[in-house]
Amino acid sequence: MGYDMSNKNYSKKLDLEKLKPYGDTMNDGKVQISFTLPVANDEKGDEAAKELARKMGIMDPLVAESITLDNEFTMYIIYGSVTHTVNYNEITVDTVDTDVFNKYEIEDMIAKNFDKNIVVVGASTGTDAHTVGIDAIMNMKGFAGHYGLERYAGIDAYNMGSQVENEEMIHKALQVNADVLLISQTVTQNDVHIKNLVNMIELLEAENLRHKFVLIVGGPRISYELAKELGFDAGFGPKKYAEDVASFFVQELIKKKGK
Repeated sequence: MGYDMSNKNYSKKLDLEKLKPYGDTMNDGKVQISFTLPVANDEKGDEAAKELARKMGIMDPLVAESITLDNEFTMYIIYGSVTHTVNYNEITVDTVDTDVFNKYEIEDMIAKNFDKNIVVVGASTGTDAHTVGIDAIMNMKGFAGHYGLERYAGIDAYNMGSQVENEEMIHKALQVNADVLLISQTVTQNDVHIKNLVNMIELLEAENLRHKFVLIVGGPRISYELAKELGFDAGFGPKKYAEDVASFFVQELIKKKGK
């Protein structure tokens, strides 16, 4: 059975131990999903989409829109409700646990703690041809009003671009005496990003170079937990900017200097 919306027989109070999606009213469980089916855009296709939604646990699904992609492919946008809840208070996330400073605070930390510029080499490695992520962190203009590392006083930033082989990046890092390696990974089909990241760690360890660098990876499928598991010092996912990354590696380098 779906919700009896006419009787409003669900609580309108926020309960973080029984957290539901919010659509129009607290705890109404409203969600919207989209998917493509290899069928024609007709009544039978609509019913197939709704039946699939029901099997996903969506109650009273409605085909809000069906879009013909070609004669035998249709994209469906489904609107409905879910009854499932999550206990928000029990959720824990392994994440970077360092203070985040703004650009000027970071520059001041560098000036007070180092007698030379911090050298950072960044690249989208392997077969990854996407540069949006590494450019957002490295390039002078940055992203969404957050300046990139090229604009930071006290940081020498080398952006190698995309499709950079791991060996090539390591060679560049040694050439410029880098302190930090930043790797961006966007392409993730068949876990190719994991294989590439493992290869980077193996190459560094084989040459006894792992200890020389603060090693950071970022991308839409990257989490701190995954990065640490693979042997990196930190991992940054979406909604992170140059100051998040720089705050981390500056503090890490200060710790290394203290040791």
